[in-house]
Formats: sequence, C-alpha cells, structure tokens
Amino acid sequence: PSCVDLLVSPPEENGVHTNKFSAISPPASPVAENDEFSTYFEDKVPIPEDVNQVFSFRKLWAFTGPGFLMSIAYLDPGNIESDLQSGAVAGFKLLWVLLVATIIGLLLQRLAARLGVVTGLHLADFPRIILWLMIELAIIGSDMQEVIGCAIALNLLSMGRIPLWGGVLITITDTFVFLFLDKYGLRKLEAFFGFLITVMALSFGYEYVLVNPNQGDVLKGMFMPYCAGCGPAQLQQAVGIVGAVIMPHNIYLHSALVKSREIDRKNKKAIKEANKYYFIESSLALFVSFLINVFVVAVFAQAFYNKTNIEVNSECNATGSPHTDLFPLNNDTLQVDIYKGGVVLGCFFGQAALYIWAIGILAAGQSSTMTGTYSGQFVMEGFLNLRWSRFARVVLTRSIAITPTLLVAIFQDVHSHNEFCQNMNSLSMQQLPFALIPILTFTSLTSIMNDFANGLGWKISGGIVILVVCAINMYFVVVYVTSLNSVLFYVLAALLSVAYLCFIVYLAWHCLIALGVSCLDFGSRVRRQPALLIEE
Repeated sequence: PSCVDLLVSPPEENGVHTNKFSAISPPASPVAENDEFSTYFEDKVPIPEDVNQVFSFRKLWAFTGPGFLMSIAYLDPGNIESDLQSGAVAGFKLLWVLLVATIIGLLLQRLAARLGVVTGLHLADFPRIILWLMIELAIIGSDMQEVIGCAIALNLLSMGRIPLWGGVLITITDTFVFLFLDKYGLRKLEAFFGFLITVMALSFGYEYVLVNPNQGDVLKGMFMPYCAGCGPAQLQQAVGIVGAVIMPHNIYLHSALVKSREIDRKNKKAIKEANKYYFIESSLALFVSFLINVFVVAVFAQAFYNKTNIEVNSECNATGSPHTDLFPLNNDTLQVDIYKGGVVLGCFFGQAALYIWAIGILAAGQSSTMTGTYSGQFVMEGFLNLRWSRFARVVLTRSIAITPTLLVAIFQDVHSHNEFCQNMNSLSMQQLPFALIPILTFTSLTSIMNDFANGLGWKISGGIVILVVCAINMYFVVVYVTSLNSVLFYVLAALLSVAYLCFIVYLAWHCLIALGVSCLDFGSRVRRQPALLIEE
C-alpha cells in the first residue's frame, strides 16, 4: 500500500491486507444499521422524491437538522465567554475575526458533510489511536467548559444556592435524560435543539436590544479588518476566538450527523443534491449562530469596554448588588467571564438582565453538552470500533469528562472561571490540526470521494487555512515553553512540543501526498524500483 493507504487502511487480517475503500464505487456504509448499537440513527429522515425543481423548500426542510446541531458548538459557554471578553477587551475591533472564523468554519463543515454524504462514513471511521487521543482531549476540554457553564448558570439563577459542584451533577444527570429523546423520533430531538437555539437567540437578543449598541460601530468592526491600538491581550483574544469557534470535534460530529438522512449513494445526482442542501442548511445555521455571537460581543463592547473595576463596583453598590466584592477598588480594566458578565449586566441594567443572561447560558451549556456527548460517542465508535450498547457508550462518554470537571468544580471558585476558559480554548486550538489535516486529506482522495474529491481551489484554500492555524499554534507553543520558569517543566514541555510538532508534520506529509505532491511519496517510489529492475 502507499503511504496514504497506510493512514486510512485497517491492518492485515489473516495475512491479507484489506482496504475498505478500494472497492467504493459508489461508496456504501460499511456498518449495518443496528438499533442496539446505533448512536443516533434508529430512524432516518426520508427525502421527498417527487420534487424536480432546482430548489425545493420541502427538500431543504428534510435536510434541516444536522447543521443546526453542529452549529450549537459555535454557541457553547466557552464561545460565549470568548465573545464577551472580546467585547470587553477590544470593543468592536475583533468582530471581523469572528466573521472570518465563522466563514472558515462553514467551509470546513462543508468538507465534513461531503465526506459523510459521499462515503456513508464519518471522519472517525478513517484514522486510528493517536488521533483519537488528540480529539478526545479536545472533547474533554470543551465538555468541561460546557458543563461548568451550565453549573454557573444554575448558580446565578438560584442566587448562589446551588454550588458549582451541585450544578455539575444536575447538568450531567439531565443530559442523560435529554440524550434519549431521539427514542421518540429523530425530528423531535432536532426540534428540541432548535428550541434551545431559539432560547439563546431570545436571551442574548434581549440583552442586545437593552444595551442598544451603536450599529455603525458594529458594522465597522465586522467588515473592516483592523485593530488600532491592539496589543498582546487583544492578539491573544483574537486567537481565542478562532479556537472557540472552530472546534475540532465538531468536524467529526458533522460528518456523522449527515448520515441521518436517506440518501441513495448509488445515485450521483442524489449525492450532489444532498451536498447542495446540506451546504445551504449549514450556511443558515452558522448565520444564526454568528448573529447570536455578535449580540454578545456588541453588548459587552458597548457597555463595558474600557470600564474599570472601581466604576463597576460603584454601580453595583448603587443598585444594591451583593456581588460588589468581585470588583476591587482599583483602576484596573474590568476582567469578565460568564459569571461576572451576568453580574455586571444585573448591576447596570437590572436583575432581569442577569436572569435572562443566565437562562441563555443554561440553554447554551445544556445543548452543547448533549452534542458534545454525541461527538464522544461517534469518535469512540469510529476510532475504537466500539459496538457496545447505547447506554454503555453514553456512560463511558460522560465518565471520561466527569472526573476532571468535578475536580474543577470542587476546587475552583465560581467567581474565577476566566483563566480556566482561556486554557480550554487554547487546548481546543492546539487540537485543530488533528481534525483539519485529516478532513482535507480524505476529501481530496479520489479513491474515497470518487467524482466528489476536492478540486484545486478547495485544496489550495484548505491548505492555506491549515498552514495559518499550524503557524499560530507553533507560535504559541514556543511562547508558552519559553515563559516557563521551572527547568523541569521547561524540559517536559519542550519534549511534548517536539512530539506534537512531529505528529503534525507527519500528518501534513500524508496530506500533501493526497493533494498531489507526488514527490513526497517516497514509499511509492521505493516500491516502483523493483518493478523497473525487472523490466530492465
């Protein structure tokens, strides 16, 4: 097999090397749909066949669902916290970064959806153990933010009566309940997620109308790529936005969710049509998520940009808030997280603003926790080839994240969530290459995608995105390692960093071969040498 075959093929069985993609023309799902082992697809949504128009709302409605479930990852508590910090630290100046990150996310989600539609497989069906470990780290980091976000929302709504660890236990328990809603029908589950997105839109939209930010500043910040007067804090915040918006496990999730529709993969026209409607649906879903993110950025940019602790303390004192101790009497710039964000909204705009904010955070945390659990199930199912019962897989997926989340909840104060969120967003950013490189690699291989393999434009644009992300990651790895004071930590971090960069180079090498850089396919040339000698 070629180097790329080694990346995507299973090992030898009974002395015979098998490649499950060699005979895909057209591709078909390799796993029979079995109710006992199905993560999400007990039933599949039928697609209307009696519609011949170029565009049909009936067909769009039939395909609507997976994109909105995917878009929830763009609205998790980590994202919301990144948004409010962006507004408080840089005003409207980084809205264009949010827009660009969302557009890049849409292009990547299109590749993920195409992979699932064309092959009947999802991204986790392709690679193996090392990539699984990397993506599992991203899922755990994201899951911790989501569960902690729910717990903070419950703490705010209960006026502090529910402690952080109690909120974590409640969130984990009700997630188990909600996850089995699809037993009553796939569309009902998707409708429930739609309801949660609506709650977020109404909650954060209410805050937007209440604060009434300057619309000219919003549009200027969105469409003028500049950041006058920005320094390291704003740069770090810009990178945090990218890490919060483009989440690696979300690409794996979307490639699996699109399998929930009945698509005739023997029919090229049906595949092409599915790709078209999924792209439209993803565009609509991410447009909604982008607007919600803009609501949050604009609220904190208008109301709290350049605010000092003493100003906020004075306002909270005047309104009788019990949380004045959160804001020391100094002239340092206000630092906010999702907890303090709710408090300052309550101080400046009334208690209703605080509770509506908390309801929005609760909806964001609950929905993203559920989709995160689905991501974990798909990833384990694909990478590890698990064929456990549904309940066992849910328990395993939840258990992996529950221990570190509970430890954080027990030992971290509800008021000090800022640094934790930044660290988790940085972790997500560091794991991005392990989703971006595989998705570009596999969707560029004609042996997998047939006539739907990436064209030159997609290969070039995808390569540029990956190059930029990897460059940013390498920069921050170097900055982080050189900032360590302990020699022991310095050596350990340096070794891990070298291993991390080597694995990225290894994946990039395979990706370049898939993109057509044949000179790098050393294994293929070595295999051709004996054949040339025989011919001579």
